[in-house]
Amino acid sequence: MKFSIPGRASATAVVTAAALLTGGSIAGAAPAPVAAAAAPDIPVANVKAHLAQLQSIATANGGNRAHGRAGYKASLDYVKAKLDAAGFTTTVQQFTSGGRTGYNLIADRPGGDTGQVVMAGSHLDSVTAGAGINDNGSGSAAVLETALAVARSNYQPTKHLRFAWWGAEELGMVGSRYYVNSLTTANRSKISGYLNFDMIGSPNPGYFVYDDDPAIEKTFKTYFTGIGVSTEIETEGDGRSDHAPFKNAGIPVGGLFSGADYIKTAAQAAKWGGTAGKAFDACYHSSCDTSSNINDTALNRNADALAYAVWGLSA
Repeated sequence: MKFSIPGRASATAVVTAAALLTGGSIAGAAPAPVAAAAAPDIPVANVKAHLAQLQSIATANGGNRAHGRAGYKASLDYVKAKLDAAGFTTTVQQFTSGGRTGYNLIADRPGGDTGQVVMAGSHLDSVTAGAGINDNGSGSAAVLETALAVARSNYQPTKHLRFAWWGAEELGMVGSRYYVNSLTTANRSKISGYLNFDMIGSPNPGYFVYDDDPAIEKTFKTYFTGIGVSTEIETEGDGRSDHAPFKNAGIPVGGLFSGADYIKTAAQAAKWGGTAGKAFDACYHSSCDTSSNINDTALNRNADALAYAVWGLSA
């Protein structure tokens, strides 16, 4: 996450149509409730296996996966190969920042109404200081595993599903901004919602939900209520991750976050466990952000919430 720029819910949980996104905006009047599609459990072991690969890539490439470095391109190639094998239509979008070539990876699942696109994304780059396994291997691995779960289950949503991995977020959301700016007005209007996942496995975690769009926010809160986990509104990185370019373009956005270098309060520790008076992620933007810098419970819960939202909002 870039800051320098100021158990499971029931798989058949009932969600009102007002909590789904239609045609690029929230539905107006609330019709009769409709049942959300059944989202699968996302195996945290699978998510961690992707994190292990990202760690290995960083280790083999100077200790990081930063923009313009070999570790970033190798990370993108790893994700792309998994998606290609699963039958996604992948596109690599190239841009330049700071004199170095950057890349976004876009993966479309064939099928669904392309006039109503639900997107889930994360930034794939790390800072130069370290491997970036929580920031943001965690979001990238969970988005990848959710996409693969779509393929495994042969899920056929009403809406079109698109997944994305952004480059150069750590330089100021460069890749996601490039993507949004490259869209025509018509194609922007087809995106019903963009879901962002940046740092979701923090070692001293909180459970934060973006409050940018009420329908998306409600979907995530419904999931966490179903597993008995309290949430708070995300403020630490508000507007400082890849949802910002989408929001600025008028696209509904939402997402999850488990905390960076803000300090966990006593009240938060009482609610979520962990250690009061300590940062949510003491290794934020540091060399110690490795595969040991992950809380498995937070990663598991957030990955399952990610899938719940993808299934529910695209049904």
